Amino acid sequence: MYEYKLIRSKRKSISLEISKNLDIIVRSPYGFPKSEIDRFVTSKNDWITKNLEKMKTRTEKYPSQVSEDEVKSLIEKAKKILPDKVAYYSKLMNLYPTALKITSAKTRFGSCSGKDSICFSYLLMRYPDEAIDYVVVHELAHIKHKNHSKAFYALIEKYLPDYKEREKLLK
Repeated sequence: MYEYKLIRSKRKSISLEISKNLDIIVRSPYGFPKSEIDRFVTSKNDWITKNLEKMKTRTEKYPSQVSEDEVKSLIEKAKKILPDKVAYYSKLMNLYPTALKITSAKTRFGSCSGKDSICFSYLLMRYPDEAIDYVVVHELAHIKHKNHSKAFYALIEKYLPDYKEREKLLK
């Protein structure tokens, strides 16, 4: 069995996650027996092993530390590539953002504000073109649907039928 960090709180179910620094975290309701938690973690050994490997590979491929020169290069690339991609997909989808910004966000590749302003992290530029297109279409779809409903994903699928494969490139 893997070692894990236990976080107890007011919740009804038990959950398991692997943090970015590869810690295994179990969230459990107060009063849930430790023996049951251990049994739960043991039953998830295959899942833990598989996902630890995935995350290690991703960390090696896309290290979280980025040199100053790489940051400048990625920002330059984002400023060059993203406006054209946004313009192309905006015209195709008939959805136009009020603004386009490049950010240094570390935990998300893109966001769309309530006022339809779109932001993209420069870190998105480390990923393949197909993944970048997916994030652009995803954020533009938020102009029409401010949620992740079936209609939201149907809109994405209309323009990128293979969006699920593209999304996997980001994980």
